[in-house]
Amino acid sequence: MGIPYYKRVLLKLSGEALAGDQGYGIDPQTIKAIAAEIKEVTETGAELALVIGGGNIFRGLAASSKGMDRASADYMGMLATMINSLAMQDALEKIGVDTRVQSAIAMQEVAEPYIRRRAIRHLEKSRIVIFGAGTGNPYFTTDTAASLRAMEIGADVILKGTKVDGVYSADPMKDPNASKYPRLTYLEVLKKGLQVMDATATSLCMDNNLPIIVFDVTTYGNIKKVVCGEEIGTIVKGE
Repeated sequence: MGIPYYKRVLLKLSGEALAGDQGYGIDPQTIKAIAAEIKEVTETGAELALVIGGGNIFRGLAASSKGMDRASADYMGMLATMINSLAMQDALEKIGVDTRVQSAIAMQEVAEPYIRRRAIRHLEKSRIVIFGAGTGNPYFTTDTAASLRAMEIGADVILKGTKVDGVYSADPMKDPNASKYPRLTYLEVLKKGLQVMDATATSLCMDNNLPIIVFDVTTYGNIKKVVCGEEIGTIVKGE
């Protein structure tokens, strides 16, 4: 079954991770596979919260660069994260995992409001908690929302699931000479401008000494391996 190295974990998934090979929207097979893997993690006894991006449906920053009002575009992006959160809740509950979605924007017909103490209580009762709608504020990314929620619930680590197996000196898809970093400090990430999380999220983690692990979520079993302490991907922490 595996013994969790990290007791309480916040898993940050990009919206693109749910799109699978189609690149847009939600791929039913992909979301089922991620849900099955999350179930395996909860069976180890780890407490798991999720933040899911919305880039597979709508990306606020891209829309604002094409002339849309940034605040309006960001609110649309927050709604996209809610669509993903509800889809993930459905996939998890179909395989018997109790799940609650909490939204930073009021939408009581489909999700609970975000209440910190209630979220912690759900985790203590072995429920998955999915935090939707980012921070509820424009100009902040879902990376920043993940850092903020991780701090609020007292998570031991942020796991950032991506399509590559860690942090590289350059894009490994474009540059064959790109080298992988097994370990980084927060300051190295900020100084080198590495695409781990945005600067606000990284600074928040640095101020509160919360480690970030960037790993490949597309390989089945990796989430459980990271939670159980296997050294895969790239870990970002203090000196």
